Amino acid sequence: MTESERPARTCLLIVDDDRELCAMLAEYLGPEGFEAQTAATGSEALERLARGGIDLVVLDVMLPELSGFEVLRRLRAVSAVPVLMLTARGEEVDRVVGLEMGADDYLAKPFSPRELVARIRAILRRIPAEAAPAGGALSFGPLTLDPRARRAQVEGEDLMLTSAELRILELLVLADTRTVGREELMLQALGRRLLPTDRSLDTHVSNLRRKLARRTDRISIQGVRGAGYALTQR
Repeated sequence: MTESERPARTCLLIVDDDRELCAMLAEYLGPEGFEAQTAATGSEALERLARGGIDLVVLDVMLPELSGFEVLRRLRAVSAVPVLMLTARGEEVDRVVGLEMGADDYLAKPFSPRELVARIRAILRRIPAEAAPAGGALSFGPLTLDPRARRAQVEGEDLMLTSAELRILELLVLADTRTVGREELMLQALGRRLLPTDRSLDTHVSNLRRKLARRTDRISIQGVRGAGYALTQR
């Protein structure tokens, strides 16, 4: 196999002002099949992201100059690139805020590099390969969903969804009006088992509800007490 025939490596941007941590993660991620670039400030991260070519961002909340939240806010205004937030252990509010602002997932510090790789791969599995054939669009009332193209529309207007939101919506559309269990949604959409203290799924669903409500009042996501979630339409 020639160099030009080798598959492109997934490019990550690690944003953290702990340069020693960044160097350690970059060294660990290389043999795992990732190209890891680093940025020590929010401004540096935004400049790098503006040049394109980044497949996923690992973004620390606590940054000098611009906080991780501000970087995420600015990024989400122009891009749906997946973002994994790094938060302080025990700071549930940071995790919730990050997810509400459009992060795909979070990981509490301190963490093991192996867990970081597992979270990254879980996010990337939700993103179909660009080379995959198009087709297989789904619909539910005024909603049209094309998982291959990572595109969702309501009455012809695009919804800006994260990879997690898109996968959750896909599972709900496939179920039609049947209830999809919380455990199944968590495992299939976020790539890990549901824990009593983990509110990630509920936050992603809340974001989806808000985005759908901006476009239409004909469909909504109904919570089924003690069971899960289901799509409903008028």
